[in-house]
Amino acid sequence: MKRLKIFFAAACLCVVLPAVLQAQDKHTVSGKVLDETGQPIPGAVVMVSGTSRGTSADMDGHYSINASANETLEFSSFGYVSQTVAVGSKSVIDITLKEDSFLLEETVVVGYGTQRKIDLTGAVDQVGSDVFASRPNSNVTQMLEGAIPNLNISLEDGKPIRTAEYNIRGTTSIGQGGSALILIDGVEGDPAYLNPDDIASVTVLKDAASAAIYGSRAPYGVVLITTKNPSKSKIVVNYSNNFTISQPVVKPQYVTDGFTWAEHFYLGYYNYNGSNPTDMNTMMPFNTNWLSEYALRKETGNLGTIISDGSYRVNAGNYAYFGEGTDWFGLLYKDHTFAQTHNFSVSGSSGDFEYYVSGRMYNYYGLYDSKTNTDDCNSQNMRVKVGYQAFPWLKLSNNFEMGHRHYNNPFVSSGAAGNIWAVINGNAPVCMPFYNPDGTMTKAAAYTVGGFLYGNSKNVYETDYIRNTMGFTASFFDKALTINGDATYKLDDYNGMIRLYPDEFSEAPGTVSTKPGLVSSMQKDHSDTKYLAANIYADYTKTFGKHYIKGLIGYNYEQRSKSTLTTYNTDLLSEDVESISLSFGTEKKRATDKWSKWRSVGVFSRLNYSFDDRYLLQFNGRYDGSSKFPSNERWAFFPSLSAGWRITEEPWVKPIGKDVLSNAKLRLSWGTLGNSNVDPYYYDETFSFGNSRLLDGTIYRKTSSPDPIPGNLTWERSTTYDAGVDLGFFNDRLQLVADIYLRKTEDMFTDGPSIQAIYGAESPKGNYAELSTRGFEVLLSWKDGFKLGSKTFNYSVKATLADYVSRIDKFNNDTNFIGGSNTPEYYVGMIIGERWGFECNGLWQSQEDIDVAEAGAAAAGQPHYDSLNQMASNYSLHPGDIKIEDLNGNGYIDRGDQTLDNPGDRRIIGNVEPRFLYSFTLGADWNNFFASIFFQGVGKRDYITGGDSGMIWGQYNRQYNQMPMWQLGNYWTEDNRDAWMPRYSARMSPFYSIQRRANTRYILDASYIRLKNVQFGYTLPEKWVKPLRISRASIFFSGENLWDWSPMYEHVWGTVDVLGLGEDPENSDSTAGSGGCYPIMSSYSFGINITF
Repeated sequence: MKRLKIFFAAACLCVVLPAVLQAQDKHTVSGKVLDETGQPIPGAVVMVSGTSRGTSADMDGHYSINASANETLEFSSFGYVSQTVAVGSKSVIDITLKEDSFLLEETVVVGYGTQRKIDLTGAVDQVGSDVFASRPNSNVTQMLEGAIPNLNISLEDGKPIRTAEYNIRGTTSIGQGGSALILIDGVEGDPAYLNPDDIASVTVLKDAASAAIYGSRAPYGVVLITTKNPSKSKIVVNYSNNFTISQPVVKPQYVTDGFTWAEHFYLGYYNYNGSNPTDMNTMMPFNTNWLSEYALRKETGNLGTIISDGSYRVNAGNYAYFGEGTDWFGLLYKDHTFAQTHNFSVSGSSGDFEYYVSGRMYNYYGLYDSKTNTDDCNSQNMRVKVGYQAFPWLKLSNNFEMGHRHYNNPFVSSGAAGNIWAVINGNAPVCMPFYNPDGTMTKAAAYTVGGFLYGNSKNVYETDYIRNTMGFTASFFDKALTINGDATYKLDDYNGMIRLYPDEFSEAPGTVSTKPGLVSSMQKDHSDTKYLAANIYADYTKTFGKHYIKGLIGYNYEQRSKSTLTTYNTDLLSEDVESISLSFGTEKKRATDKWSKWRSVGVFSRLNYSFDDRYLLQFNGRYDGSSKFPSNERWAFFPSLSAGWRITEEPWVKPIGKDVLSNAKLRLSWGTLGNSNVDPYYYDETFSFGNSRLLDGTIYRKTSSPDPIPGNLTWERSTTYDAGVDLGFFNDRLQLVADIYLRKTEDMFTDGPSIQAIYGAESPKGNYAELSTRGFEVLLSWKDGFKLGSKTFNYSVKATLADYVSRIDKFNNDTNFIGGSNTPEYYVGMIIGERWGFECNGLWQSQEDIDVAEAGAAAAGQPHYDSLNQMASNYSLHPGDIKIEDLNGNGYIDRGDQTLDNPGDRRIIGNVEPRFLYSFTLGADWNNFFASIFFQGVGKRDYITGGDSGMIWGQYNRQYNQMPMWQLGNYWTEDNRDAWMPRYSARMSPFYSIQRRANTRYILDASYIRLKNVQFGYTLPEKWVKPLRISRASIFFSGENLWDWSPMYEHVWGTVDVLGLGEDPENSDSTAGSGGCYPIMSSYSFGINITF
């Protein structure tokens, strides 16, 4: 027994002693990881070979790790050659990693994988996560604006929840539209819901050769957003926050003196109508006695609200208003609003398991100045990415994402579809106060700001989404062959509620009223969108001698279904009701639902060939099928071909040296893609049902013959030709990327040829039109550094420029009809965005000149020289009116028959499409300080106001609109003949005889330059944060939309921002004419970023 115990003890000692000795031998090894120029490599991974122990270098390249003398450290970083060093007795190991030319070319994300950068032969742009770092913006879309040339992003307004339209390289299709396909980790998604901190890179595939792998889903380009992957080292925990103060770029500046506004109300109406006004729209009566009394009270300082004795057309006993003036737009907005964002992430690996978990919480506290009903918004996002190396040849992965967003938008119960800007502009006389003497709201307040901010009408929407993608990667033959597969399920759930409750007001003491005919109501909307996708594809790479081949073949399946349900009823039980079950209306109660579904499948392939990394070829092909087309047109094949020539790899160029010419590559590409963006049931005959007349006491259901359907409905096709050049000088410190392109879109889905009225229906739409777009894009950058003191000062400059012009090549318009002044029609030869209008030759300055013109019109048999553009209802011209040129010389102003052959006195006067889009970025870092500045703009763009543009033109639109401050002293009078605006006259909208019809005098130059973003920050020294177990910490300040300038501001200022012209030219639309939408915001933020 004793010998057994001794043997057991000796055995234990043999097992334990080496471990003890090894543990005793462990010591701390530290040092720096640098590149060949001596610059630190942040994030470089330092691993103990053969173990899962590891760390990463900080921003200065410093690392620290525990290791034993007999262990080996492995140093690696993407784009560099890995190195191993035996520890031994060393406690300090500094390492210099060399660039790996092969790995550096692996950094570009493309469709279904990555490609060596040297093999790219198409038009591809990519930006990294730095574009999104430390920005005071929760919306990825707004951060991408201007970052990539010819990625054109249009926003309807500045709401924090707004989803944008992504366009690549200009006008795509006048038929079914042509937004870019947005893929987030390979799955279609909306970037507005994405956490900016999750983004690793954004790649834009611009030409058909690059996007062909996605077939009919991407006829007009692809935006690939790739999120961050798990860290390969130890656990990395990151936390960042952003506290933001925002205010509108432009707060509307309108006349707030009640009497000044009332004077111009009278002047505008009288000059238009030739008589005194009798009412201020629906708000209050008007007569000259009231205006005279107002003037007297203004002079004596006796302004306020009185009880009428029946004078001033105000009923006896009602309130009569002689207010100092109310700034209705000033009441709408807070001085500033606040938002906060909190982001966290945990990433790491353990053995064969890796993970990345992130989350975000965002709160926006609303711009509208109400504590009970402001436009507050909150959202939460979470992402979990995991990977498991099940076998050396098989890796499993899962990418799960979920999010929630809630937005509360006050609603205007008085009408205008809830548009508060239009309602204020049309229903808020400046002379009326907000409250009556007894504390009740005035009619103007209840109809506008009061009901909006303090009423119980609102529009609430909530969205929830989940997405899960399961995938695998199997590698064979030393990773030469990889097989990838993934399956995705995505659910978007939307719930909206519009509750309208009439707001009370008083027009006399002791009385309460609401808007006539308005009853409480509620509408609820619900939709579910379910998306399924599956991909399986194989990738094979082979190098032999000077030949490099990379092939890809795969299969894609997609399916989307959407169901919607809308319920509505009136007569709510109370103003706080949020349930239609507690409403008791019977006449308008309704419930409607819709359902749609489509499927698509595709087989795709890509083949890359390179000889000596010098001559490059790429072929893409995709065979697509879509359920949206008839069976005989359901399938189509879309090929592309591209080639490249790396001139710098030629022996006769190499002597120049990389320090002079480091890269020169020419690229050519051609490709055709299909567009399946049509209604999934358009080729089916559809019947509509309704109720017939009452017959014998019974109401029968009825239907009618379906509308005609097009024959041979098929794919809209776009073919792109692209030529590009990539140049690098001085070891790529100076780089130039330039492309020119032609995109021809054929078989566009538009109106068919005219048919006789006896047919009984309109001609069905079909594949009838063609369009061509020509453009270019240039990116020029410089990156360098120099010693400043003992530290290196690094700086960078980047500039981009892009332009495009689109032309109609085929369209069903036999007469070449050009349309009305603000509603252009398409015709062959038309340049997209062009606008027809009149030639304005200043303002009429004398009655004598007018008389001569009128005499000429009479000699031509016309009653008036200019019956189209005159202000007064009797068509008489006056000094101060605009002077339209008689271009066709017939003696009077006309539109002819509104065709190309006979346009009358109109000509093409401008183009509203943006031209020469540019950006300019400066960046620098030194001694832990970092800074950047980003400008973005449009070099040329005309703007013609819409049909109801009171936000810009004020009382020139309607006499009861608000009056912009810039118009004071800026309209024609006998003493102010050089004014920009004509004599003061109302009712100049397209619904009457307008002066504001498109003409050369009042077309606005909406080109602009904007200071889009400024950042400044400081990374705390390692010695400060290391005792706190923090590997990196930085603080930063960032500003967004801080300044802009536009030639438009020479005339129009303080009412609209040039970026919308419905409150900001970045906005693609406005909800009630020019100037009526949520403003773009200037933002100032402060935050911290900490990595543990």
